[in-house]
Amino acid sequence: QVQLVESGGGSEQPGGSLSLFCTASGSIRRFWSMGWYRQTPGNQRELVAEATSDARTNYADSVWGRFTISRDDIENTVHLQMHNLKPEDTAVYYCNAVDYTEYPYWGPGTQVTVSS
Repeated sequence: QVQLVESGGGSEQPGGSLSLFCTASGSIRRFWSMGWYRQTPGNQRELVAEATSDARTNYADSVWGRFTISRDDIENTVHLQMHNLKPEDTAVYYCNAVDYTEYPYWGPGTQVTVSS
């Protein structure tokens, strides 16, 4: 049973920074992709950033240059560093992992609120 546990998040003012961490039960080497998605009420879950096992990263255009994703295959964690936060970054953020059979796993989600 794979478990993904998110930590971090919370509330921040526009222009501020927050960090999100995702810790997986067991080795994350079994996942070819690990990343973060976000969802706001009434909208579909959207990709924020992903990091693959071959060291590639992919970002949503809306966060390019502001967010940085990194994965640590030794500590079994994925980190999302968020800078220059905007109100439109407000959402529930979900950790995602995809194994080599393309099966997705999800964390329970953590709230990020950007407001003055």
